[in-house]
Amino acid sequence: MAYIDKAKTNEWETPQTLFDELNNEFHFTVDVCATKENAKVSNYYTKEQDGLSQDWTGETVWCNPPYGRQMQKWIHKCYEHFVNGGSAVMLIPSRTDTKAFHDYIYGKAEIRFIKGRLKFGNSKENAPFSSMIVVFRGDSNDECP
Repeated sequence: MAYIDKAKTNEWETPQTLFDELNNEFHFTVDVCATKENAKVSNYYTKEQDGLSQDWTGETVWCNPPYGRQMQKWIHKCYEHFVNGGSAVMLIPSRTDTKAFHDYIYGKAEIRFIKGRLKFGNSKENAPFSSMIVVFRGDSNDECP
């Protein structure tokens, strides 16, 4: 969902330049957390389609999940996709103190901390949190650095 008001939404639209840079590297085949207005890949799942319940087999996943209580489920799903040989890249808040970070990311995925704070969607202000890119490299992306 396009950024509207930080206090009223937990959905933060991926900055296009950041996505383009990552897409050039990974060549995403599906955006699992999108709206019709902000989908970054032509194949995408909306909230109504529930990307968590979809089969991601064979996909190179882009995941910028809603930044709320459900985020742990998205992290776990991306991790499981990786365990089963798939690749997934996530844009999430840099919260290294969480159980999900330690159970599914730390020591299991590549972590790229983003310097500074991102401007999501059409926001004129930076996010009130730092962000990180989490890369789960499956068998299909062995050739990636």
